[in-house]
Amino acid sequence: MKLYPSPAAALADVMFDGMTLMSGGFGLSGNPESLIFEVSRRGTRNLTVISNNAGADGFGLWLLLQSRQIRRMIASYIGENKLFEELCISGELDLELNPQGTLAERIRAGGAGIPAFYTATGVGTVAAEGKPVEVFEGARYIRETWLRADLALIKAWKADPFGNLVYRKTARNFNPDMATAARVTVVEAEELVPAGSIDPDCVHTPGIYVDRIVKCTVNEKRIEKLTVRSREVS
Repeated sequence: MKLYPSPAAALADVMFDGMTLMSGGFGLSGNPESLIFEVSRRGTRNLTVISNNAGADGFGLWLLLQSRQIRRMIASYIGENKLFEELCISGELDLELNPQGTLAERIRAGGAGIPAFYTATGVGTVAAEGKPVEVFEGARYIRETWLRADLALIKAWKADPFGNLVYRKTARNFNPDMATAARVTVVEAEELVPAGSIDPDCVHTPGIYVDRIVKCTVNEKRIEKLTVRSREVS
C-alpha cells in the first residue's frame, strides 16, 4: 500500500543523518511543504539537499537552513533568500551552484541511469573548474555527472492509490525528474483520487517511480514577490 496517513508516518523509517535529499519546487511553486516541515520537526542533520533554490523567509527549505540541518546545497539559485546567502558567505553551508538547465539534466540523467553527459553550458567559466572538457565537432563541452539521492520529496496536484501523478502547471518544474532519481520517493498530493480516474495519457509521473503518498497538510501557495499597479481611472 502506497498511501500513508501522515508525513510523519511516510518519513518515519527513511530519514537518517548525512543523507542526500532531493526536494522539488521552483521558487515557491511546487514545494513539498508538508514533507519539508516534517523533516524540520524530525531534526535530521548533515543533509545534502538538491533543489533549485532553498525556499524563502520562513517557508520551505528555509526552515532547514534556519535549524542548520543542511550541510551542503546543490542548487542553481540563491535569489532573495538572505539566510541562504549569509550561511554561504560565512562558510557554515557548502554550496555547489549549477546552471539551471545543467542541474535539471543532471537529475534527469540520474533517473535515466546515465552516469555522465556533455554540455556547452559553462565552458570557460568557474562552472568548468575541475571538470573534464572535450572537443566535439570543433566545440568544447564540459562533462557533467548524474545526481541521485537517498530520498526525493515531491509535490503533486493529484495522485491515485498506485502513485500515478499529475502536476499543476508550473508546479511541475523539477518534480517529475526528481521522482525518478532517488532510492525512495515520497509524494505529497493536494488531491487523492480513485484508481482509474486519471486518464493514462495525462499521467506525468507513472506510479512505478513512487513509493509513498500522503495528503498535503500544508498548502499555502505563497507568492514570492508580489507586484501590483493601480488601475487607471477613466
